[in-house]
Amino acid sequence: MSLKTKLLQYPAVLDLVFWRDYYRGMFNYAFRPVETIRRRFVRKCHYEPDLNEPKTYNEKLQWLKFHWYDPLAEQCADKIEVRKYVAQKGFEHCLIPMLGTFSSAKELDLSALPEKFALKAAHCSGMVLLCTDISRFDRAAAEKECRRWLKINYFHYSAEWVYKKLKHRIIAEQMLETPDGKPPVDYKIYCFHGEPKCVMVASGRMEKQLRMDFFTPEWERLPFTRHNPNSQILPEKPEMLDEMLEMARTLSEPFPHARVDLYCIQKKIWFGEITFFPATGMQPFDPFE
Repeated sequence: MSLKTKLLQYPAVLDLVFWRDYYRGMFNYAFRPVETIRRRFVRKCHYEPDLNEPKTYNEKLQWLKFHWYDPLAEQCADKIEVRKYVAQKGFEHCLIPMLGTFSSAKELDLSALPEKFALKAAHCSGMVLLCTDISRFDRAAAEKECRRWLKINYFHYSAEWVYKKLKHRIIAEQMLETPDGKPPVDYKIYCFHGEPKCVMVASGRMEKQLRMDFFTPEWERLPFTRHNPNSQILPEKPEMLDEMLEMARTLSEPFPHARVDLYCIQKKIWFGEITFFPATGMQPFDPFE
């Protein structure tokens, strides 16, 4: 194991690396956005992107960052404001109950929350804390992490314009319960012009290794991985797959591309989020073809 790998195991070092990349991105995306995207893309995906005539999925996501804008996408990127859109589309019954929202460090008070809950940065991507047992939950560390989230404009890290103008807020949601007590399986439905084309199944979220499996809408396994390995046991087709595909179709209809994240627990569908630039369009596939 290299020294760099060893150092990255420490949270304080990871925090320094994040803020280094954040402030570097803030400068670079402001003054030389195209070149910054190109260089970061090469570093992450290991090939030179064609940003004028994109052909691969990841290239096309970069193209959309520069050539597509829709204020509705900004609303849907906000984990609080998107709830209005989901309700307008007739899926209010699929919204996870909210326990509270916090706009500043002064408002942040986790003592009023129940034994189990989920905390998310409403204005960012991938910033989630799960509390499955309040007696074992480090409230002080969680509040410190939330205060860090409130300082972040995710646009400066990813160049995803949907996050640039969002209010900085933390949302607390009810913890979704499953019969086995584990976090629910995530069904991430990739839609193009309102049509589902691919379903990614994310499982084992609280285990050592997150697993990701890709399927067609007909539930035929697709022969590739992306960042995380496939499951050793083939994920079962969810009972409500047709209903989830129809919900994703409705929610993604206004957009050229959107990933609609859903859960299905005991024949009940829950809405997770809508993502427009999954993994900021810089996560390679294996095999490349």
